[in-house]
Amino acid sequence: MAELPVVISENEVSRLLHYEELIPRLEEALAKFSRRDSSEVIQPVRSTLHLQKFNGNMCLMPTYMENNGILCTKFVGVYNREQGCELPSVNATVVLLDPETGSMKAVMEGNVITCMRTAAVSAISAKLLMPPKAEVLAILGTGQQALSHYTVFTEMFSFNEVRVWGHRKQGMSRFQSSISGPVTLCDSAEAAVTGADVIVTVTSSSEPVLFGQWVKPGAHVAAVGACDPKYRELDDVLMKEAVVYVDSREGAMVESGDIILSGVEVFAELGEIISGGKPALREKTTLFKSLGMGVEDAVSAKLVFEQWQSTTN
Repeated sequence: MAELPVVISENEVSRLLHYEELIPRLEEALAKFSRRDSSEVIQPVRSTLHLQKFNGNMCLMPTYMENNGILCTKFVGVYNREQGCELPSVNATVVLLDPETGSMKAVMEGNVITCMRTAAVSAISAKLLMPPKAEVLAILGTGQQALSHYTVFTEMFSFNEVRVWGHRKQGMSRFQSSISGPVTLCDSAEAAVTGADVIVTVTSSSEPVLFGQWVKPGAHVAAVGACDPKYRELDDVLMKEAVVYVDSREGAMVESGDIILSGVEVFAELGEIISGGKPALREKTTLFKSLGMGVEDAVSAKLVFEQWQSTTN
């Protein structure tokens, strides 16, 4: 009889997963993905099942990394909740399997993994693409992704000022009370991003919240929201002025409204910069459109499982 899988809770994932170990693994995984070598990474574009009755989607994100011995999938439910609804808008579960037998090795809460690996990849994009001596960080959005991005960006980089804007004042107040470092709350998105060297958009908006006329030439933008072919966070001016980088070309061409609706060309994947195949054009205005990939969840889950094994043996 097969052993029962390890169940790792949200609190345990938070305790075991740390950016200093996670980021190097994500950089390696991004480079492997962009080489398109099936012995390194097999990862289809995520499949989505629409849950019309509940105004949501169930997404499946499987990944196989033969040389690393990793077989993994994430199930993630994404819902458009009405304001005031107490149910979560995102609920994720990550399953790590034995690639030889197909049996489950571990089942772990996936929301922390999703937030941390997404923020870590945005930080990798900034490390590669933001202007030298960047001083001002702006974050548009106040939810869980905003918190994880604040954490990793302030851990990795030394900004003189961090500005935050959200659609609702209570969201900004909640954000401020949830962090331990300094932050400037702004009355408008324009005020937050004017003169900023790095801008992170992590909103649930379906219409542009960031406009090219506000963005300082040479700034770097990490756009995380609008993971839907009909949604936008960024206007056409910004999309057409910036050099566009993505995590996955295939994913961007079917999932990113910012890219699809603006008709811009993708210059490179982050993995291509890491591998040296494409340049990091720091002197230009750069944009990283993040959609998230199964390979990011896979290496994160493997790290959590290894850390769990080391603390229980």
